[in-house]
Amino acid sequence: MTKTVLPLEVRQAIVKLGENLRTARVRRQMSKDELAVTAQISRKTLYALEKGVPGVSTGTLVSVLWALGLLDTAAAVADPDTDEHGRILEAARRPKRVGSPPSNDNDF
Repeated sequence: MTKTVLPLEVRQAIVKLGENLRTARVRRQMSKDELAVTAQISRKTLYALEKGVPGVSTGTLVSVLWALGLLDTAAAVADPDTDEHGRILEAARRPKRVGSPPSNDNDF
């Protein structure tokens, strides 16, 4: 089996996400054990998530967000309403003008 090498930006984003989760946990004065039990995951998995270890499942991440009361932030990820680049691309594919077909009426 070959090991996948993640792009640097992806790796940095995963580490930052883990740091953010740890900060949220500490601000709530929750221990790792408390959060793990509430999110129904192991302490080891929570440790991996907070350390930015790639490979933690999306379900685990969302469970931790839920346990921290941050589930609404998961809905904001890749929100099409905030995807400016995607909206520009979509607009570029739209017809330039929508209307009735040209008339063959040459009556001046």
